[in-house]
Amino acid sequence: MDFNDDAPPELVNTAEIVQEELIVKVPITIVTALDIEKSLTVNKGDETVEEWLEVGNGCICCSVKDTGVNAIESLMAKKGAFDYILLETTGLADPGNLAPLFWVDDGLGSTIYLDGIVTLVDAKNILKSLDDPNGKVEGHENDGHGPVMTTAHVQISHADVIVINKADLVTTQELQNVWDRIQSINGLAKIHVTEKSAVPNLEGFLLDLHAYDQFKEPEPKTNAHSHLDPNLSTITIPVDILKAGQLEQVDKWLRQVLWENELPGNDETPKFEIHRSKGRLLFDNGEVKILQGVREIFELIDAPFSDEPTPTSGKIIFIGRHVAGVDFEQSFRSVVH
Repeated sequence: MDFNDDAPPELVNTAEIVQEELIVKVPITIVTALDIEKSLTVNKGDETVEEWLEVGNGCICCSVKDTGVNAIESLMAKKGAFDYILLETTGLADPGNLAPLFWVDDGLGSTIYLDGIVTLVDAKNILKSLDDPNGKVEGHENDGHGPVMTTAHVQISHADVIVINKADLVTTQELQNVWDRIQSINGLAKIHVTEKSAVPNLEGFLLDLHAYDQFKEPEPKTNAHSHLDPNLSTITIPVDILKAGQLEQVDKWLRQVLWENELPGNDETPKFEIHRSKGRLLFDNGEVKILQGVREIFELIDAPFSDEPTPTSGKIIFIGRHVAGVDFEQSFRSVVH
């Protein structure tokens, strides 16, 4: 996601110059209401060429799931396999619609998978964008409860990596204010600070994120007393070691929370909206499950092998709207017992 309408391809173009040996496809999608073919900007060494990708509705973010995946797979079949695909969108895109597009079940045998979501923000203007009522994003109406949800909120809340660009245009304190505000919205994302969109390397910044097949502990907050964003926040639910037979109960609880936006065990369910969910669940038989979710789409998968010491307890982390103050922990314990 690129919350910078002036030059959407800027970040990936700068990064690709550093490592030209990688074969990277860079589809650029522009929002429009027409059914048209989309131009794909592709860097090949010193050359920039264009491919064309036909996508319904004129925007890959708004396309039917199978259409978007099949279109890119068709491109790969014509030109051969690529090391990576960077799909860069404009500042109007909603990553909550985009992520499920590539969340393809293993049984379908897709040749692509979702590695992660990167959001590029402008250090000079992001706080203004977060507070701008004109930036309201459709589909996230407040129903009279709380401030207006902006596109900037949605893009930050879904990100696995956030790049704060144009750091040279703000003071040290202003940059810290931006960092604190972003971290209060999304306490899971890795945050990088750049100038002129220049990242030192692709891996870990834009590529090889593995955001959907592993769980990493959130980074500690730089300022425990920083102003929390009134729209979104990150909350953690501690989970004790579970019995093997409780996995089905966990799945049932997650379905009601993420699918129905309801709090099991609470007759007066407060209004909340989950944008991103992550977690690590430990079982008494030694199994470890990883939770990954974007809005109502989620899955529980086996944790990859790790040389790190096994934690003594698990946790579930939600990023969402109106989640602060909701007793998810008590609800979880009432259902998973």
